[in-house]
Order: sequence, then structure tokens, then C-alpha cells
Amino acid sequence: MEKIQLINFRNYKNNKFEFGSGINVVCGQNAAGKTNLLEAIYLISVGDSFRAKRTEEMVAFGEELGRVAGVVKLTKDDKLELEVLVNGGVVMGKQVNKRKYLVGGVSRRKADLMGMLPVVLFRPEDVELISGSPEWRRKFMDKLLVQTDKEYHHHLFNYEQGLKRRNKILDQIREGIATRYSLAFWDGLLIKHGEQIQRIRRGFIDFLNDLFGRSELFKEVKIEYDLSSMTAARLEQYRDVEVALGYTLVGPHKDDLFVKDGARNLSTYGSRGEQRMAVLACKVGEIYYLEKMTGKTVLLLLDDIFSELDGSHKEEVLRVMQGRQVVVTTADESDLDLFNGAQVVKLTSQTSD
Repeated sequence: MEKIQLINFRNYKNNKFEFGSGINVVCGQNAAGKTNLLEAIYLISVGDSFRAKRTEEMVAFGEELGRVAGVVKLTKDDKLELEVLVNGGVVMGKQVNKRKYLVGGVSRRKADLMGMLPVVLFRPEDVELISGSPEWRRKFMDKLLVQTDKEYHHHLFNYEQGLKRRNKILDQIREGIATRYSLAFWDGLLIKHGEQIQRIRRGFIDFLNDLFGRSELFKEVKIEYDLSSMTAARLEQYRDVEVALGYTLVGPHKDDLFVKDGARNLSTYGSRGEQRMAVLACKVGEIYYLEKMTGKTVLLLLDDIFSELDGSHKEEVLRVMQGRQVVVTTADESDLDLFNGAQVVKLTSQTSD
């Protein structure tokens, strides 16, 4: 990432930022826009926000359209502009798509944007990866794997669309306006794509466990993949209950991960410090997996995480930062002592004006 421009994005009206190839520290008080800047970088990297529940939340208050455009250095002499436009669905009285993706100034699909700028985000809320709901852990896998494998994105998209359609048919069967024969096509589609999703997820988990086993710091961490297999027999087994509930009960959307330290499930028995350690292990694994699969060096986005880490884990983060481009935020200027030679961006309450 060489530079980025934010127009009517969150609290930014029209601002440009340039980044060095090493460590970049974004320093400012709360509400200055530090996390908003990371969100903008993440948006043009993977096409999604890591915090907005609705696209329109990213648009500056009172505006119809927000824009984020960044220049990425692909090679020494080759650069590419990535751009995402966001809106509430209506611009100048006309209905439009809430997001538009451009690569090199040309309108493209979201899938074409992903992987151009591989990114790993680490923030305090990531402790929910261990202590939160299974949805957090599925999103952890999905947000990484769509960056590394276009086939995964294809399978996931088709699975999610098919799941919505199958659940709707289950409702119609219960209401007596459809028959069980209507499920046959969707059962086959979900099984086909679900098998591929779980195959790729399993490969990722195997990679993490192998990595942890070779690490002195994380050697006790192990991840168990709790796979909800989807077969014709299992769908038949649960069919009556699914019709009653109007919801598909088996498949990748029910998968979970158990993150353990030895025999202990850290979600249930881990201390807050142990859970942070496990999150760090997963994030380090995410970095190495992403770089292995894409052949590109990852951009690290670190959102005010150093206050959450103890000495040894802080040192591990500093170690993986070496040789990579990093954008790290902090509200504590004393943290600047951790980063020798870093490029500093200071945000104030006037930054977004």
C-alpha cells in the first residue's frame, strides 16, 4: 500500500495518506479516526468492512456516496489502483448497488479485488475468536480463505445462496405449498459445494496445527475442526425437524473450531491471557498461510493491540512485523518507542476536516 484517499468515508471528508514500506504508526486520541483508516485499507483489500453491519454506515453523515481509493505497489515498477464506492442504495434519486469495485479504474467484481493486497487484521476484539460464538470462528476461516482461493469464494457464495433457497423451501413445505421433492436439487447443490468448503477449511487447520507444533511459543496450542458433514443420509435424517424449524441443521454453516491448550478448551477453561495468546497464534498462522498461498507479503493492520499483550507476546508481534509493511494504531505516543524508524501519521480532531 503506497497511498490511500478517503472521501466522505466515516469521519473523513477528503483526506490522503501515504505509507512507507515498513512500519507506519497512526497516532491519535480516541475518535480521531484511527480505526476508520484501517477499515478503509481493509475495504479495498478484501471488499468488506470488519465492523459495519450495513454498507451505509461507512458513508459520512449527510452524504450519499463514500469513496476509498488506494495505490498498491505490485512490483518495483508496477502499480495498481484499487477503489471501492459505498452508498446507501440510492444516489441522486436512483437505485444503485451499495458497493462498486474498481481495479485499475475498471469496474470489476468483488472477487477480482480480493488477493490484490493480502491483509491480516489484528485488534483487541479478536479475543472473540476464542471466547465468542461459532460464527466468529467460521468468519475467521472464510475471510482468510476467500483471499487465498478464488474457488473457495465460488463454493462459499453458491453454498450461501443455495442455503437461503433451501431454507425458504423448508418453510413452504411446512405451509403446504411445496413438496419434499422440491429439495432434491438444492440438497445436491449444498452437498457439492459444502464438501469443497470443508476440504479447504480442513487443509487450513492442518497447516495451523503443523505450524504451532514447530513453534516454541505456541507448541501447546491445537485446533480441532468440528465439522458438520453434509450428506444425503444426514439431510434425510434431519428432514422432519428441518421442515418444522424452517432451517437447515447440518453443513459448513454449522462448523466450529475448538482451540485448545493441551487438553483444555480455551473457550471454556482459558484465562483471558491464554485466550489472547491463542488469538495471537491464530493470527500468526493466518499471516504465514496467506503468504504461502498467494506468494505475496502480507500487509499487517494492528489496531491498538499492544496494551493487550504481555512481554513475550509483544515480542512475537514485533518479530512478525519485521520485513512486512505494517499500519499500527495507538492512542499512546509512548508506544512510538517500540518502533524504530517508523513513519508516523498523527491524527487530530481536525484531521477529517
